[in-house]
Amino acid sequence: MTQHSRFLPVESPPTAAREQFTDPAEAVARLRSLYDEAADFLLHHFTRLLKGEKPRARYRAFYPELRLTIASHTKIDSRLSFGHVASPGSYAATITRPDLFENYLIEQIGLLVKNHGVPLTVGVSETPMPVHFAVAAQSDLAVPQEGVLDFSLRDVFDVPDLNTVNDDIVNGMAVPLPDGTQHLAAFTAQRIDYSLARLAHYTATAAEHFQNFVLFTNYQFYVDEFEAFARRALAEPALGYSSFVAPGNQEITTSDGRIVALSKMPQMPAYHLKRANGQGITLVNIGVGPSNAKTATDHIAVLRPHAWLMVGHCAGLRNSQSLGDFVLAHAYLREDHVLDDDLPVWVPIPPLAEVQVALQEAVAEVTQLDGYELKRIMRTGTVATIDNRNWELRDQSGPVHRLSLSRAVALDMESATIAANGFRFRVPYGTLLCVSDKPLHGELKLPGMATDFYRTQVANHLLIGIRAMEKLREMPLERIHSRKLRSFSETAFL
Repeated sequence: MTQHSRFLPVESPPTAAREQFTDPAEAVARLRSLYDEAADFLLHHFTRLLKGEKPRARYRAFYPELRLTIASHTKIDSRLSFGHVASPGSYAATITRPDLFENYLIEQIGLLVKNHGVPLTVGVSETPMPVHFAVAAQSDLAVPQEGVLDFSLRDVFDVPDLNTVNDDIVNGMAVPLPDGTQHLAAFTAQRIDYSLARLAHYTATAAEHFQNFVLFTNYQFYVDEFEAFARRALAEPALGYSSFVAPGNQEITTSDGRIVALSKMPQMPAYHLKRANGQGITLVNIGVGPSNAKTATDHIAVLRPHAWLMVGHCAGLRNSQSLGDFVLAHAYLREDHVLDDDLPVWVPIPPLAEVQVALQEAVAEVTQLDGYELKRIMRTGTVATIDNRNWELRDQSGPVHRLSLSRAVALDMESATIAANGFRFRVPYGTLLCVSDKPLHGELKLPGMATDFYRTQVANHLLIGIRAMEKLREMPLERIHSRKLRSFSETAFL
């Protein structure tokens, strides 16, 4: 059957007519209808074949598409760094999971209609939907590996295509489509679906649980503190948090809810303190290293969060620092190397004023210190990120000289990667670290070195990250999403 399957006829859902919308909610409802029709078509035939039926056709369905056509230059609200296009032309985006992105799509479509005064067109794209991604949303289904079925899956269904699963748009490498259509959004539907599947794999929680404000850490203690804070928050309904989700999609709505530790934890477990419209806080324990930091941010970026912050441990590089002191990064020395091909090291990663102020104010509130007194426990300066955990074992002359030239005050293995990927993906970023050792001054990270002050500061550190996120949540979107993150020619979608 397999060697002749290339001659199978192609079956697809009935062709749907394109429709124009000025009402964002109606446009999203139509996108959802088209998406569900395509996914249901693939799932129907996939489950039928899993039961042993022989393929009688090649089954193909397509992602829905959102299209905007601008005939002339229009005056737009220039205060926003998003929500409009720069010049006349046609712009399009393939759309996936409109159920998951409903609020985001309504918001972005609404801005386009408001700024340009024209309808948007909803129809079916020419991009096939891989069966893997249609199946991924179904927790009770899985796509067998090649060779398990008595036919080749790629002969009967479309599979992920690396030509559309890439970061060309955000990296500024994408060109208009052959007909001149330009890109409306930062990611294609297949790129988003790929990351949604990866998120479930790496974090053991569904994408639906991720919130708009994301904390990254590299230390289990922060997870324990986050769960404790979440339980206290659930006991105070006035705070506005509705539930807490742990790996395995375990969700509790009361402070005494039961969560069972998984027998096999994921590589980067995620925890979600949920709030209406995704306005809560997610914490991801990315572990150690720039590779994990890049992996996590590569995939979370498709959810278009409003901010992400690194709150983890670092090595203090100044003798004046003590264990438990904080470091607020205002610059980064990038020696992590994982993003060199996507974002060259000569690209500056600027501090974002709104994030910096939120973090500093949060430190002052939690520690009850301010002004000159705050300098006793917090330094602002350059954070160096490296890819060698045991850098201390190498010849010190080179690394120490570079660190000194950069004026770095702290060193870790994740912060610059997270900030650089935030810059690349247009996600507001920031870093507040806690000094856990001082290798240049004889205080190595060894058992028993933590003082009571250090333990107290680590507990405060997580609270500071949460408070900073709450401050950012209170800001208008146009303030959070700085123009510093936007290039000369940008997609209209945030």
